[in-house]
Amino acid sequence: MIPLRVSSKRIRLIVADDHALVREGLVALLEDETDMEVVGQAENGDEALRLARKHYPDVALLDITMPKGSGLDVAAQISRELPTIKTLIVTMHEEEAFFFAALRAGAAAYVLKGADSEELFSAIRAVHQRGVYLSPKLAGSIVRDYLEHHPDIPLEGVLTPREQEILALIAHGLSNATISKRLGLSLNTVKTHRKRIYQKLHLNDRAQVVAYAIRRGILHP
Repeated sequence: MIPLRVSSKRIRLIVADDHALVREGLVALLEDETDMEVVGQAENGDEALRLARKHYPDVALLDITMPKGSGLDVAAQISRELPTIKTLIVTMHEEEAFFFAALRAGAAAYVLKGADSEELFSAIRAVHQRGVYLSPKLAGSIVRDYLEHHPDIPLEGVLTPREQEILALIAHGLSNATISKRLGLSLNTVKTHRKRIYQKLHLNDRAQVVAYAIRRGILHP
C-alpha cells in the first residue's frame, strides 16, 4: 500500500551516497534552496530504500556505486514499489552504458558530479514536474549512438497524432497510468498505443525513446 503524501510546497528529497563528504556537500547545497528540503540521508542502497519507504520523498538522489545495493538497483526497486517517487542519478560515470542502464532502471534524470549546482537544481525541479533531465554533456553522444544503430524514421505519416502525443509523454518520463489519466484514456488503450509506437519506430525500450525524442526535437536536453 502506497502511503499518502503530506502536502508541501517544498520538494522533499533523500540523498544517498557512500562518501560522507560528497553526501554532506550535496545536502548543504540543497538545504540552501528555499523550495527544497532534505528529509533523509543514506550511505548505502539498503538505507536508501528504507528512507524512501519511510519518508516517501518527491525525489531520491542516488549515487551509482554504493554498498548493499547500487543506485541502479535502488532506482529499479523504487520504480516498481513506489512509482510516484522520482529517482535522479548523481554520478561520476560518464559512460553511455551507465546512462542507458539508469533509464532502464526507471531513473528520470542523470547528472554528473562535475556539473555545477544550478544544473543539479534544474534537474531536480524538472523531474519533480514529471519531466526528465539529461546532462548536456551526454546528450550529443546519445543522439550519435542512436543514429548509428537506428534509421531516422520521421513522425509524420508513421505515427498518428495520438501516438505522437503519447510518444512525447513517454519521452518526458510519464508512466502508462499517468498518461491514461492525463489523456482520459483507459490503461489498456495507452499500453496498446505504446506497443504500436515501439513497433513502428523500431524501438525496444524507454532509453531508445528518449534518444529518438532528442533527435526529433520532442525532448530538449
